Amino acid sequence: MAEELNIHKGSKEEKYTLLHQQLESLCANEPNSVANLANMAAAIKQTFNFYWVGFYCVEKESNELVLGPFQGPIACTRIKKGKGVCGQSWAEKKTLVVANVDEFPGHIACSSFSKSEIVVPLIKDGAVIGVLDVDDDKLSAFDEVDEKHLNKICAWLVSIL
Repeated sequence: MAEELNIHKGSKEEKYTLLHQQLESLCANEPNSVANLANMAAAIKQTFNFYWVGFYCVEKESNELVLGPFQGPIACTRIKKGKGVCGQSWAEKKTLVVANVDEFPGHIACSSFSKSEIVVPLIKDGAVIGVLDVDDDKLSAFDEVDEKHLNKICAWLVSIL
């Protein structure tokens, strides 16, 4: 696949299915993880027009999540384990879907425009190596379809990192 994205006009489920296929093709011959993470963030944002899409990577030396490739406005650079939605997802090793970030205890407001969020941990050999963070400027933007497919995409992503 060339560096272009074919965005399906059908259901969210169909969009995710096509996106996953295109991501696999896009990353198939690219060994650089930063390049792959950058293209994945761009493809997810472009497909669904989410407010912010990006990755935070675990930095072992500081035991913090550090901002990685992303699409959207500037973001928090470092997040401690257990803090905010990203840090909590890391600590719990599970996907968190937050319908209203203002109601999430300890939410870190990198942007006041963010209203809902989904965070998927990237787990390799039992350890979280990073998280995919997706924010939207609408309340309740994420559902079980997003959770299912983003978990599937992230499991595949970990297999190529």
